[in-house]
Amino acid sequence: MAWPVQYLRDHVVHLAVIAFFAAYPGVYAVLTNSPVGQEMAYLLPRVETMIAVFYFGLFAMSFDFISGYTGYLSFGHAAFYGAGAYLVVLASNGKIPFVPVDTPFVALLVLGGFVALVLAVIIGVVSFRLTGVYFAMITLGFSQVLYVFIRDWDYVGSNPRDGIAVLERTAPFNIGVPGVDALNLAIGQLAGESVEGFLGFLTFSPAEVSYYIVGLVVAGCYFALQRIVHSPFGRVLIAIRENEERARAIGYDTFRYKLGAFALSAFFAGVAGGLFAGFRRSVTPENSFYFLVAGDALLAAIIGGFGTIAGPLFGRLFDETIREFLSKGGEGGGLLPFIDDTLGEATLSTVLYDGLTVNRAIDTFLNGHAALYLGIVFVLFVLYVPNGLLGTLRDRLGGTVADRLPARAVHLVRARTVDQSASDDD
Repeated sequence: MAWPVQYLRDHVVHLAVIAFFAAYPGVYAVLTNSPVGQEMAYLLPRVETMIAVFYFGLFAMSFDFISGYTGYLSFGHAAFYGAGAYLVVLASNGKIPFVPVDTPFVALLVLGGFVALVLAVIIGVVSFRLTGVYFAMITLGFSQVLYVFIRDWDYVGSNPRDGIAVLERTAPFNIGVPGVDALNLAIGQLAGESVEGFLGFLTFSPAEVSYYIVGLVVAGCYFALQRIVHSPFGRVLIAIRENEERARAIGYDTFRYKLGAFALSAFFAGVAGGLFAGFRRSVTPENSFYFLVAGDALLAAIIGGFGTIAGPLFGRLFDETIREFLSKGGEGGGLLPFIDDTLGEATLSTVLYDGLTVNRAIDTFLNGHAALYLGIVFVLFVLYVPNGLLGTLRDRLGGTVADRLPARAVHLVRARTVDQSASDDD
């Protein structure tokens, strides 16, 4: 039993994070149905929002794998996210040769990842001849070429600028154990399925089923990325980030290592895009291939912490929580519905200045301006928390959270035990 116990000790932080995400739907349901349920609904992100955090968080992690561990910013990473998303939808509409419409969704995810991988090799062979801002710009150029191509390609749909939806495939997108119907569950906003009587007393809504299934895929990809980072291959990537010339001088073919990292990151970006398309059953050029999609991944990586893998996921959670809290009125919980429900009609109609009422001021300065305030938060992060949430926590602990936090907890327990023993002796 020594090995399993040691493994659990080494991954106690990971287990705690997994436990948090596993408990979130239940905790959310309990809190929103409690006496303070209305306030909790304003503050906490919805389960549907958390699903988007998962699949886009995986994309942000793939972005961090290449940008945070090699130092090469890939501004065109949206090309791989879009490749995975479009492959799922096009294959489901029978437009990919030799790929049947009813191909299992898991196979489509893997295929989308490999298509993105091949695309990354093609782009990387050219792009890695450059460094710094030139690399970032050439990847952005490739991504924009693909964006314009997909947006104007009539083969993908009758109106490619507005995107495409799954039309031919009637079967849901299932994730589970191949060949075992009882262990396959459908995800999706409309086509997802619910589960009743799990373990005899648990019931999950379609949103909760999608949450857990997508979360499992993302968790598996995260641990795969972690294993790669802590392998000899990952150590070479860190060496390239710290001093590429020195890594090359001691005999490493840095071009091949960078190209390999680029291809691996693209694979996971393609899987993330496939999860996005499978959940929504549609995709558009703007929410997949457009360069601002990579910009959102960059935002998540900076907020969460570059070179941390897990940081971009928490960065995206922070991003989505702020966006939802500052969302427009009528779009779920958030600050605006809270103000409308809390302030009375007399307060809202009070004139502040020259006919400007409280209600009009709130609508002018808050409604629809979530991106503005998120930008201000982003600037504050860059100025005062440059290493991001997880990076700053690592700096405070003096190492990775998974290594240092359990060690520090054990040290505190031992110190208290010694103090208690000394007190008993006295």
